[in-house]
Amino acid sequence: MTGVAVTPYRGSRLTLVASLVALAALYVAWFALHDASTTVLAFTAAPPALLAIATALRLRTAGFWAAVLALAWFCHGVMTAWSSADERVLAMLETALAVVIVFAASWPGLHARFGRRGS
Repeated sequence: MTGVAVTPYRGSRLTLVASLVALAALYVAWFALHDASTTVLAFTAAPPALLAIATALRLRTAGFWAAVLALAWFCHGVMTAWSSADERVLAMLETALAVVIVFAASWPGLHARFGRRGS
């Protein structure tokens, strides 16, 4: 087979950046409903936004930290969906985005470990 080899990194990086930006936008919209202060927005929306920038700049550990924080975001989403009927839709969106972030951040490693070998 000739031509350029296609790597899984580009697609997973774009997915990771898009989902991190979507999560930051979700937090801004969610906490704007509660008239949250700048501090609350800084602690909720800033981490995914900064990780999106770091991922776009191809910093090596950005995907790792996005996946680690996504575990906390997942837990928060499940806990909020379970306990607050008014915020259930937003919490389920947060949970879904956290799952996408974990898989997008893990995809290059999964592909390297379990991808097709040989030519």
